[in-house]
Amino acid sequence: MSEKLGVVEDMGGGIKRQILAYNDDAMAVKVWFEKGAEGYAHSHRHTQIVYCEEGEFNFVIDGKLKILKAGDSCVIDPHVEHGTTTETGGILIDMFSPMREDFL
Repeated sequence: MSEKLGVVEDMGGGIKRQILAYNDDAMAVKVWFEKGAEGYAHSHRHTQIVYCEEGEFNFVIDGKLKILKAGDSCVIDPHVEHGTTTETGGILIDMFSPMREDFL
């Protein structure tokens, strides 16, 4: 297991991240966003399931706007460009399959 497991990391730009659990097949990550923070557009080889625990987020997924509020979730397929902004701040739980080696 990585020494990063359970540690809250300051990612800069008003974002903090904590790896909750992982194995080779999956990873769960908690992400805190300050008001106005932005998760810049990117893509990766992993399937990503996003659960909005708190706040409201404006996701752009493959060029389409998807608003997530507390209790909402969505699936982002591999290699699909996506990013998010929040005017409220909030918390997301991200689940990846396979696990994100680049987070360790």
